[in-house]
Amino acid sequence: MTDEPNEPRETAGKPQKLRFGRFEVPLPRSRVLRVGLGGLFVVGGVFSFLPVLGIWMLPLGLIILSHDFAPVRRGRRRFTVWFHRRYPKLAAWTDPGPQNDLRNASDSR
Repeated sequence: MTDEPNEPRETAGKPQKLRFGRFEVPLPRSRVLRVGLGGLFVVGGVFSFLPVLGIWMLPLGLIILSHDFAPVRRGRRRFTVWFHRRYPKLAAWTDPGPQNDLRNASDSR
């Protein structure tokens, strides 16, 4: 079995990754580390008026927390759906989906 009982079967044993458009960053396997890291980023984003800390930390922390908390995950998915509907060309450019891979493969011939 897996270490975490609430982990879905399709992701059990696989390292979780944080995806930003075409880039992927691995997340810690430990839930405590993910929640702590996400919480630190959110707190750092709140103090964005200080040097080094910035508003960029707030969405990053929420994205990390969305892997473990359903309410944050729902907000992230609602934003993703809104973004794809509002800006379809930009969303297609940043989305690493298979339809984009096929389009890029046909352009290179």
